[in-house]
Parts: sequence; C-alpha cells; structure tokens
Amino acid sequence: MFHLFKTWSYHRKPWFVLALSSIAFELAALYFQYGKKLDPCVMCIYERTAMLGILISALIALISPQNIVFRFIGAIGFVVASSSGLTLAWQHTQIQLHPSPFDVCSPYAHFPAWLKLDQWFPWMFQPKGDCSVIVWQMFNWSMPQWLILSFVIYLLIAVMVLFSQFRGR
Repeated sequence: MFHLFKTWSYHRKPWFVLALSSIAFELAALYFQYGKKLDPCVMCIYERTAMLGILISALIALISPQNIVFRFIGAIGFVVASSSGLTLAWQHTQIQLHPSPFDVCSPYAHFPAWLKLDQWFPWMFQPKGDCSVIVWQMFNWSMPQWLILSFVIYLLIAVMVLFSQFRGR
C-alpha cells in the first residue's frame, strides 16, 4: 500500500487531482454563499482556509514531484491542512449540535497580521453568518459534518503519502 502511494506521489497527476478536488470544494462554498445566499460563519471561513492550505500544498508538490523537497513540503502541508480542517469541522459541528450561550464563535475572522485574507479577499473570507445555525443539510448531515468526512478522507490519504516517503523505493 505504501509503495502505491509513494509511486503516485512522484507523479504530477495525483497532485493535480488533489488540487482540483480542493478547488471544487472552494467553488462549492462560493456557490452556497452566492448562489444559495447562505452566509458563511467564521468557522466556515476557517474551514475554507484549511481547504486553501490543501490546495497550496498540492500546488507546491505539483511544481516538481520528483524533487524530495517539493514533495515533502507538499505532503507535510497536506497533513497539517487536513488535520486543521478536521479539527475546525469537528468544533463547528459541536457548536451546531450542542448550542450554548457560552460556546459561541466570533463574528470576525482573526487572521494573522501578515495574512489578512478577510480584508484582501472579503468576497471569500468575510464571515457574516452564525456558527450555531444549521442552514443546509443533505441526508440529515449539516455542511460541517460533511466536511468532517471530507477532511478525514484527506487526512488518511495525506498520512499515507507522508509515511510512504520514508519507505524504500
């Protein structure tokens, strides 16, 4: 199994597919925001940022997957972004399933001073919704619950890709 993931990681096509899948999630988020008029909350914005991290990781590895440095940075970024996204989606789901006046999310995104995405790209990273309100469901699962599934799949693949790098050719 590790051999398969290591072999794949040496080629551009799997990294390109990873980048396309994260772009698809970002486009779906924008469709829900602008097409369905569902305002994103701050947790949604952070989950988008984690998905953007997956995209950036895939693009880094896509530069030169034969080069160990690019491949390793891509794999590490993939693991970090996937695990961050999973944590955020889990927290968001807990806020929705167990609403509490003591566990509320901020109405403002808190990005580092050097990465003010909410100011640079307000059309994508400006929160306007309430984290505790379930505004959409499919098969009785809310959007953050679907993101948990997505990030778990991403994380499993990311861990396999990362660990495969330490296996012999």
